[in-house]
Amino acid sequence: MMIVGNIDGVLLTPLNVINTFGGNVLHGMKVKDSGYSGFGEAYFSFIATDVIKGWKRHHQMVLNLVVPVGIIRFVIYDDRKGSVTYNNYQEVTLSRDNYQRLTVPPMLWMAFQGMGQQENMLLNVASIPHEPNEADLKPVEELPFPW
Repeated sequence: MMIVGNIDGVLLTPLNVINTFGGNVLHGMKVKDSGYSGFGEAYFSFIATDVIKGWKRHHQMVLNLVVPVGIIRFVIYDDRKGSVTYNNYQEVTLSRDNYQRLTVPPMLWMAFQGMGQQENMLLNVASIPHEPNEADLKPVEELPFPW
């Protein structure tokens, strides 16, 4: 049986959009924010409409994900033995209409899907620099989620 709900350790933080003449200012992350656990690198990633990227599980990296452009659906799966949310899924859709930061701690599987009809872009403020051997990958078909 698939359980969809909140996963222990995953944070969803509302962010401010400041309307200004000539263009808005969108907050991303401050050092004092919950979810901040150090700075390793920040990068943008684009995902085409209906494409699914995943599954990926980081061993050490904390992800802080913001979607300033488009619509992206994130799905997180908890296979941490002993976790109170073991075997649960959490689904979060972020966009300018739902402008929040999604914080994903290490050892959770995550995949994401482009949902907007134009460009879909995320910003990740990662706690450590990218290391190829720091994460595990699985094909999207390997975990049973009804995309």
